[in-house]
Amino acid sequence: MKLMILGATGAVGSQVLAQAQRDDRFETIFVPTRRPLGSPGKAHNPIIPFDLPLPETDWWAVDAVICCLGTTLKQAGSKQAFYRVDHDLVLACAEQARGAGASVFVLNSALGANPQSRSFYLRTKGEVESAVARMGFERVVLARPSLIDAEREETRPAEKLGLMAGRLLAPIIPKRYRPVSADTIAATLLREVTGRPGVITLESEQMRHD
Repeated sequence: MKLMILGATGAVGSQVLAQAQRDDRFETIFVPTRRPLGSPGKAHNPIIPFDLPLPETDWWAVDAVICCLGTTLKQAGSKQAFYRVDHDLVLACAEQARGAGASVFVLNSALGANPQSRSFYLRTKGEVESAVARMGFERVVLARPSLIDAEREETRPAEKLGLMAGRLLAPIIPKRYRPVSADTIAATLLREVTGRPGVITLESEQMRHD
């Protein structure tokens, strides 16, 4: 199987790449990034600016895509810039892969994603989910993790406080809202590359490490 990983420099994407390298199902792994990966291993690492429109190249021709692309409002600097990454860029990548023959698209989304949400962040995530589900992939998996438990290079004070509270109160918090580790999310995304056709939604409590 040929696999593409998008967003491989992030907390979840980097775990997906590490685990995919050890997965015998994948004979070829493409990991396009803006900057060269320090240790791509057996993966092919094309360097592209991720500006729209995206380049049309033969490495879009994969069997499955795991998409972990995403930013934050703070990093993006504006709602418009955030939307361009988390919506426009994700859909552009999905369109390229689908046009090149990909049959599976696994999207790392967010708990509460809903195109009707009052939250700009969750509304954006919901709009992307809906659009990808309509693209004609044989199998679409929409994974909605709660707060991601991972070490990050950038400082996120609010997220750090949320993680501390989540870890402390985990025994009494409903499973759906408990923090979930990046490696657990990655294992779930990789597991879901194969399965029955259709659009599958995975809530946070359904994620587990095999």
